[in-house]
Amino acid sequence: MILKDILTIYHKELDVLFGKEEVDSFFNILIEHYLNLKRIHLVLEPQYVITETEEQPLFEALVHLKSHKPIQYILGETEFYGLPFKVNEHTLIPRPETEELVALIVINSKDELPQTNATETVTSSGVEKSYKILDIGTGTGCIAISLAKYLKNVKVYALDVCEEALIIAQQNAELNAVNIEFIHDDILNSRQTELISVFHKYDVIVSNPPYVRNLEKAEIQPNVLDNEPHLALFVDDENPLQFYKAICEFAQINLKDNGTLYFEINEYLGAEMIVLLEGYSFKAIELKKDMFGKDRMIKGVK
Repeated sequence: MILKDILTIYHKELDVLFGKEEVDSFFNILIEHYLNLKRIHLVLEPQYVITETEEQPLFEALVHLKSHKPIQYILGETEFYGLPFKVNEHTLIPRPETEELVALIVINSKDELPQTNATETVTSSGVEKSYKILDIGTGTGCIAISLAKYLKNVKVYALDVCEEALIIAQQNAELNAVNIEFIHDDILNSRQTELISVFHKYDVIVSNPPYVRNLEKAEIQPNVLDNEPHLALFVDDENPLQFYKAICEFAQINLKDNGTLYFEINEYLGAEMIVLLEGYSFKAIELKKDMFGKDRMIKGVK
């Protein structure tokens, strides 16, 4: 079948759902992934023919796209902060606003703690990097792995309650050639989280926890609502800051003095987050907007 004819079918089936430009983008991503062809190939060879075997994944992807399955789940991979990541139904798809959070941490860690960042401590088990970062609710591992990749001489830990997500995160760490210590635990269970912190004090604690209230579900696109794990997305309307409170309590014990706490947050709850951090005596609190002008990140110093 002529490849351009398949593109025509894509537009006929999908334009009403996504628009012409988005459908073109989907098709270009898919032919590069499955056929190793660039977009320009359709221009240079408009009569290019592919075999039935080569057609099959394109038509299977079309069925998935019609049901609003995210293309990242169709391919099983995505890109975050310039790095490749595997994804599946047990993990959230990493988003651009989270890249902004990573960029903020990278810049601040390099600028504010360059000497600590390079320090090593001799222990009974050998030389250990003393600048420690903990990512709570790691999912794909995108935050932890990106920090380990772009910050030198750091030791990164990553915690998640979902064993299936940790399997993907471990694969992503190997894919990006970084060493992360993964922890299977529930931050809402204080007895267990105390166990993981007996031997560690962290310079940075970061989290992108569930923060979408049930009342905001109407704002969520079907491809997200019907496919991405609700455990990692939603919180009760009556207690939307439960994860932030638990992490603040954890940080009181496990964050070093002058260590920094970073959160990605619900755009509607910036003021409440400032009050929360002030209540736990954090200083130098900064509420930051994302590229869309939404309150999306907050940091505080212990």
